[in-house]
Amino acid sequence: MLIYAIRRLVATIPVMAIVALFVFSLLYLAPGDPATIIAGDQATLEDVERIRVSLGLNEPFVMRFCHWIWRILHGDLGVSIFSNQPVTLMIAQRIEPTVSLMVLTLVISVLIAVPLGVIGAWLQGSLVDRLVMVFAVLGFSVPVFVVGYVLAYFFALELDWLPVQGFTPINAGFWPFLRQLILPAVALGLIYVALIARITRAAMLEVLSQEYIRTARAKGVGQPQLLFFHALKNAAVPIVTVIGIGVALLISGTVVTESVFALPGLGRLTVDAILRRDYPVIQGVVLLFSFVYVLVNLAVDLIYKLFDPRIRY
Repeated sequence: MLIYAIRRLVATIPVMAIVALFVFSLLYLAPGDPATIIAGDQATLEDVERIRVSLGLNEPFVMRFCHWIWRILHGDLGVSIFSNQPVTLMIAQRIEPTVSLMVLTLVISVLIAVPLGVIGAWLQGSLVDRLVMVFAVLGFSVPVFVVGYVLAYFFALELDWLPVQGFTPINAGFWPFLRQLILPAVALGLIYVALIARITRAAMLEVLSQEYIRTARAKGVGQPQLLFFHALKNAAVPIVTVIGIGVALLISGTVVTESVFALPGLGRLTVDAILRRDYPVIQGVVLLFSFVYVLVNLAVDLIYKLFDPRIRY
């Protein structure tokens, strides 16, 4: 297990190198001259040249990439073109709302989706099963921003139960912190719940058809123990896999959700940076999200062993 973990950690190095190359190339994949676009229509040639020097556009591509990687290895993601602040500082100031939103969404989604999938498989073909499948289809069909606006209208504007926007740090109190994140987490978690519930149902149906499940039922094992101990444990590998893959949905969904609910997180920072073509900020945030996704996939691979002892590394 330890050897496999070390191997997987080493394998992430070339993956992150490719990701870093792509992220760095964002500056040059954009149409037009980045310095001219950033400077604006009223800029002088001196302004354009100053921006080119600040971005390192007057150096060879390979040299710029090597310098950029060297700075990253030392914790330097560059300086924002517009705010003139270090990108690492800007990310540190915005990371709490994003992490809080993603963790709360993950917890809510798993607690709702897994029981839904289990019940749908247990009552296959019933009205409950059909309702679970309808919910799964709707979850994939309705965009996050539509769900966000509907929830904000009913629960914030009409009923005045929850705030419609903003963020309260956790050190200001747990309930004010949680109250600000309930609507964004539910809006973001809808598609995630639909995905996990659908995969859970499919995995449970396959496990419930196995001989050992029929044997356990014949021996008088209770239905809750049969479903949540015997069956769910053996169906956990595809469920854990889709939870890990779904982190990509959370990362992309935070950009939209934070814009709808005015959360001052990394998603909002990314949108603002894209609109202003603040390339150092874009590169820093995309690189961070990519690194998190690679680590999540690594964690999922290591968790497999906990659910299925037959897996050998």
